[in-house]
Amino acid sequence: MKNPTKVVAEKGKQELFITREFDAPRELVFKAFSDPELLVQWLGPRDMSMQIEHLDNRTGGSYRFLHCNASGHEFGFNGVIHDVTEPERMIRTFEFEGLPERGHVSLETATFEALPGKRTKLTIQSVFKSTADRDGMIASGMERGVNEGHERLDELLEKQLA
Repeated sequence: MKNPTKVVAEKGKQELFITREFDAPRELVFKAFSDPELLVQWLGPRDMSMQIEHLDNRTGGSYRFLHCNASGHEFGFNGVIHDVTEPERMIRTFEFEGLPERGHVSLETATFEALPGKRTKLTIQSVFKSTADRDGMIASGMERGVNEGHERLDELLEKQLA
């Protein structure tokens, strides 16, 4: 793989970092993260479909996404959007709805850095309520979903640039 996704979670910390470079201009990568028509084509694992229940992608907005597996089981995710500064940054919360209790919310800051040659570096910092929450997210298979999603995003960006 030309541009591997890196997930870094230091032991004992409540945060993790996801970094990835894309062979596409920053404006296009940002659009893929904010445009519902593009987002449903790449976000999440390959073996799940995605539906956007709502997405108000602006400062003060919110979202709710559903992923559905082959047996029809739905997994919900929601959050509040704190800041959208196009095309540099998005800050939002993230909550997986499948846990026995609510309130396991992380704060995600995604930065989109323009690189030479019309490329983009994405850095996502996720800060969790506790190290246990962060470790639980990693144990849930999050890395597979992120990696497959970024591979799908590469494919979508190639089509958009063609």
